[in-house]
Amino acid sequence: MTLKEVQDILNAEVICGEHLLDREVKTAFACDLISEMLSFASSDTLLITSLTNPHVIHTAEVMDAIGVVFVGGKKPSEDIINKLDHGNIPLLSTPLLIFNACGLLFSNGVEGCMRGKTW
Repeated sequence: MTLKEVQDILNAEVICGEHLLDREVKTAFACDLISEMLSFASSDTLLITSLTNPHVIHTAEVMDAIGVVFVGGKKPSEDIINKLDHGNIPLLSTPLLIFNACGLLFSNGVEGCMRGKTW
C-alpha cells in the first residue's frame, strides 16, 4: 500500500511531503513515547502518534520512517512545519484516533512492527 492509499483510508490531510505519497507502507508503529519509537520501531515504517512536537519529526528522520500520521486531527504548529526539511518526511493528519487508524490500516494489510519483527 502507498502513503496515498493510507491518506484515503484514514481520510487524512497531507500537511507536507505530498510529492512522497508514492512511498510503500508495509508496517506501522503507533505510540506517544519518543523513547519507544527509538527503541522498538523498525526503520521504513509509518509512525502513528498524537504527539505534535518537533521531537517526533526529528525521531522520524533519525529512524528513517516512511512518514508520520498525527491522529485526532492534530497538526504540528506552523512554526514547526516551516522549519522542516520538506524533502524527507511526509506528514499527514487524520481525524481518527489511534485505535481506529491502526485498525483500518491493519484490516487493509499494513502489519504492526517491532524492531526485527512484523505481525
